[in-house]
Amino acid sequence: MATLRILLLTLLACLLLPASALAKDKLTAREILDKVDDTYRGRSARGQMRMKVVNPNYKRELVMDFWSHGKEKSLVRIVEPKKERRTATLKNGNNIWNYLPKVNRTIKIPSSMMGGSWMGSDFTNDDLVKEHRMADDYAPKITFDGSRGGQKVIEITCTPKPNAPVVWGKLVVTVRAQDYLPVRIDYHKERGGLARRLTFSNYEQLGGRLVPTTMTMIPRDKPGHSTVVTYEKLTFDVSLPANLFTVASLRSGR
Repeated sequence: MATLRILLLTLLACLLLPASALAKDKLTAREILDKVDDTYRGRSARGQMRMKVVNPNYKRELVMDFWSHGKEKSLVRIVEPKKERRTATLKNGNNIWNYLPKVNRTIKIPSSMMGGSWMGSDFTNDDLVKEHRMADDYAPKITFDGSRGGQKVIEITCTPKPNAPVVWGKLVVTVRAQDYLPVRIDYHKERGGLARRLTFSNYEQLGGRLVPTTMTMIPRDKPGHSTVVTYEKLTFDVSLPANLFTVASLRSGR
């Protein structure tokens, strides 16, 4: 009887609990997009990454050190190969500068070249300066929540908000259901059709945080082109010099 009484009391307590107490609340589409935006972002960060660029004409591999402060400031400097060492890119707000040590020149990237290739890769200069969060520029909606390829995922379709300063007609963001880490982002043209796909893989602990350590960008209109970025070192919320994100620091190589 005592056992039965305990079971009945437990059942009654469960019936009186709100649904949120019985199961983990799912995030909204906007909250998931914010998590995707913050995957590699902290108050500050530094690390090292390897970028492999492949196209029908050549293959290129770079090792780069990088530093960032929030979403407004970043500095990327090539350390390998030796012939390109100290070539660097500085982002401060909406402005980008490239430093070319061979000719000792600093070049500010004009707005007309923002759609151009960054470091010869399939990423653009515009990708580097994006400061807005996806949920600020796009209206997100969960369009799939279930299993695909043996993995539970959530798909969010994002359509541009009126007058949003974006170049894409639609984004489709896919995340892992258990932790909302990104799996894939599909970028669609304004008139429809997939323009490029960014996939995330190799989820590991870096800097005390679980992150996808590999990103692969494949443009759909350029057969044989791909860019793979692998994070080899990553530390969050580090102390950085106040003058790091300046043109003088860009040129100094220190």
